[in-house]
Amino acid sequence: RLHSTQATFTTHISQLTSHDSLLTTDNSRLTTHKTLTIHNSQLTIHTSAPLSTSNFHNSRLTSHVSRFTHNSQLTMITYEKIFENNAAWVAEKQATDVNFFEKLAKEQNPDYLYIGCSDSRVTAEDMMGAAPGEVFVHRNIGNLVVSIDLNVMSVINYAVKVLEVKHIIVCGHYNCGGVKAALTQQDMGILNPWLRNIRDVFRLHKEELHAIQDPKKQFDRLVELNVREQAINVIKTAAVQQQFIHTGYPIVHGWVMDIKSGRLIDLQIDFEKELKGIQEIYRLV
Repeated sequence: RLHSTQATFTTHISQLTSHDSLLTTDNSRLTTHKTLTIHNSQLTIHTSAPLSTSNFHNSRLTSHVSRFTHNSQLTMITYEKIFENNAAWVAEKQATDVNFFEKLAKEQNPDYLYIGCSDSRVTAEDMMGAAPGEVFVHRNIGNLVVSIDLNVMSVINYAVKVLEVKHIIVCGHYNCGGVKAALTQQDMGILNPWLRNIRDVFRLHKEELHAIQDPKKQFDRLVELNVREQAINVIKTAAVQQQFIHTGYPIVHGWVMDIKSGRLIDLQIDFEKELKGIQEIYRLV
């Protein structure tokens, strides 16, 4: 039982051999980072935040801690562990609000449509700090918005016309495997027609991209330009143009997530300027 504001937890975890790693456990209400020290396969967590048995879930702590290894990489979560984590998550939500899931089941009313990459490292709700019900999400390889892709077009139409979202975000990320594949001159099989959309972005901006001598910087810039072009593809849709005339929404944004820092970068797309710029050819209202 924990009463003091200075607390130390010790548990035996054989996989952990790294030193001074960082761990955050949201459901324990610990908002500060904890220092993990490893000695002889024993993990000790030091924290200056107050703890109580009423809000500390040891199973959640274990699920986070057990995924650290000696080289600071994350191990794959087991299939069984997923359901254990789900049970802990349900308990956490109900501890805060006993009617949480009853309210969640009634309806969704998000203000945001997020169109992002399928990459497993880039999860919309986590990096946005959003709760269930706050973001309508669509993901695909390379965060593409292709006019003949009924999947993304259906998502945009539903989000705009039914959910009446206020913002549409196209979010890419540095070190994107889809963009990297598009830069590779080889046959990618079934991916060829999909990646062609990214290669078309390169063609549209080839003078700027060829002027960048550093391959890493060129790669990063193509990620940004791809986000910009996909955001413009959203603006080209009839649903967005019609809804904006009637309500002044949605506003379209372009973001890039820097995986190395975790930061979200707003590319500062001027929505109304871009809308006006494409209407000579793409006006659908």
